Amino acid sequence: MVRLKARYLLCEINVSDRNHLLRLNDTSISVAVKTTVARIHGDYGRALCSIGFSVKYLNAHTGTVFLRFPKRCYKLLWSALPFITSIETHGQTIPCFLNCVHVGGTIRACQKFLIRYNTQQLRRMLPKCKNEEEKQQIRKAILNCSLTRGNKEAYDDELESEEDEEE
Repeated sequence: MVRLKARYLLCEINVSDRNHLLRLNDTSISVAVKTTVARIHGDYGRALCSIGFSVKYLNAHTGTVFLRFPKRCYKLLWSALPFITSIETHGQTIPCFLNCVHVGGTIRACQKFLIRYNTQQLRRMLPKCKNEEEKQQIRKAILNCSLTRGNKEAYDDELESEEDEEE
């Protein structure tokens, strides 16, 4: 049996109102991608989408989605993503666009990139914090995605001892 190689696209779904993200599901995103590919690339694009395309992961809270395409045609399908302007779900049209952040050969490589990407985003947010409480929340979020369990527990103990000293 022959193994078909695939490419995974890590995309962000950008919407004007973050509450709309919770209404999205993988089938609505899949339908939006397939119809856009068919509109841009015609029957050939529609046929490529029907062979090996799937939505592998969707996090509606963060707007992160993993799209799986066959390796031989991912560039053609990738070129149609900027033309997605809205996604229809549950009878509502949600205006949005997909921003492709990373292309990987395995889903694991995309997951590793997502961890690094989220850490960078959080570090960019740190200088923009208005008070110390916001900074502590962001530091904790950075450590949750970058430290192993043992190091995280040691850091939590250190934070508690600092808080005790301040009181």
